[in-house]
Amino acid sequence: MKETIAYLNSLLKDNDVVVIGLSGGADSMCLLNIIRTINKKVDIVCTHINHNIREESKEEMKFIKKYCADNNLKLETTTFEKKSETETFNELELREKRYAFFEQVIKKYKAQYLFTAHHGDDLIETILMRISRGSTLKGYTGFQIETNKNNYKVIKPLIFMTKKDILDYAKEKNIPYVHDKTNDEDNYTRNRYRHKILPFLKNENKNMHLKYLKFSRELLKYYNFVDEIINGEISKRYEKKTLDIKGFSELDKLIQTKIIEYILDDNYYDNLYLVNDKHISLILDIINNPKPNIEINLPDKLRITKVYDKLKISRSKKAPEKYRIPVEKDTYLPNGRHIKIIDRTDKNSNDYIKLNSHEIELPLYVRNREEGDKMIVKNMNSPKKIKDIFINSKLSKEEREKQPIVVDSKGQIVWIPGLKKSKFDKANDELYDIILWYN
Repeated sequence: MKETIAYLNSLLKDNDVVVIGLSGGADSMCLLNIIRTINKKVDIVCTHINHNIREESKEEMKFIKKYCADNNLKLETTTFEKKSETETFNELELREKRYAFFEQVIKKYKAQYLFTAHHGDDLIETILMRISRGSTLKGYTGFQIETNKNNYKVIKPLIFMTKKDILDYAKEKNIPYVHDKTNDEDNYTRNRYRHKILPFLKNENKNMHLKYLKFSRELLKYYNFVDEIINGEISKRYEKKTLDIKGFSELDKLIQTKIIEYILDDNYYDNLYLVNDKHISLILDIINNPKPNIEINLPDKLRITKVYDKLKISRSKKAPEKYRIPVEKDTYLPNGRHIKIIDRTDKNSNDYIKLNSHEIELPLYVRNREEGDKMIVKNMNSPKKIKDIFINSKLSKEEREKQPIVVDSKGQIVWIPGLKKSKFDKANDELYDIILWYN
C-alpha cells in the first residue's frame, strides 16, 4: 500500500483529470477510494462498461450508477450491444472496443491519465501464462505500471499490491463492491493459475509479487536496449504493414527474430498472449521458403502473406463477392477504377484493347476471376491459365481477387485489363469497331 500511495503522490498534481475504469469489483473500487483519499483536488471521471456477457452485468451497472450518484462522481457508461444472441466478441475485439470507449471519454474531458486496477497478482499470472505458452521478449515482461499512448498514459498503480492487500483495504475502509462469480471457477486458464499456483508461490514468499515486478522491470531494460538496435532495421524494412525481406536471411538470427516480434507487437498491442514462439518460427519459415507466394493465418484473423520479396500483414476479411457487370459507355468497377468505350486511340498498352464485334459474342461483361479461367494470349496458339498469368505478373492473392476480367456472352475471355490482351486484340492497321480503355 505504501508504494502505491507514494507513487500516486509523485504522479498526480492538483487539477489533473483522470479517467478510472470502474468494473465495480474490489480492485477498481479500492483504486477509486485510494485516489480520492490522497488528492481530493484531482478531477475524477469514472467509466463503466457492460460487456453484455453475464446476466449480472445489468445489476453491476446499477450499483456503479448509484455509487457515483451518492458520491457526486462523474460517470460515463456504455454497453456493448450484440447483433444477435449468438454473437460473441474475442479478447482483442473486446479490448479494442474498451479502449475506443476510454479514448472517447479521455478526449471529452481532456484527461491526462487512464487508471486500471491491475494488481501484483495479475502480473504474476500474466508472466507465468506467457512463459507456459511461449511469447516475445516484451510479452514475458507482463505489463508495466505506466504505458504511453498518443495523448495520455495508462497507469496501473496497484501493481505493488496483492489481491489480499486489496480485500483487506476494502474491509478496513468499508468499501462496497460486487463479486464476479466467474472468478471462482476453474474453467478459465487464469483462474487455475490464481487458485492453484499463486498460493504455492506466496507460501514460499509473501512478497512474491514484488519479485515478479523486479523480474519484469529487469527484463524490460534488456528489451529496451535491444529495441534500439532493432528500430534501426525496422525503419529500413517495415512500413505500412509491409516488411521488405530483401537480404533478410543475411541478418543475425536474433535480429530476424526481434523484427518479427516487433511486427507481432505492432499488430497485437497488449494481446501478445494470443501468439507464441511457434508463430514466430512459422513466419521465419515462410520468409526463408523459396516459394514466392505463401499465406498463413495467425490468431484473431491476422493474415501473413509473402509476395515475392514482401511480407504483408493484414486482418482477414470476407472473401470478395463475385460480380458480373455489363460493359457500357463508362463502367465503374468494384476496385475503384473503370472501363470506358472510346472512339479512337493509337496507344497499344495493356490498358487498351481494340476488338472486332464480328469475332466475339456481344454484349461484353466484366467480372472477377473464376476457377479454371483460361485465355489465349495474343500471339500465342494455346490457352494459358489466368492463375499462371497472375503469378507471372506478381499479383498478390488480394490483387488477384480484385483484378477485372472482360468476357463476351459465350464466356470467352477477351482481355485482362492492365495485364494481358487476348487473341481478339487488333492492331492499328486491322479492322476493329470497339475500343476499351482501362483507367
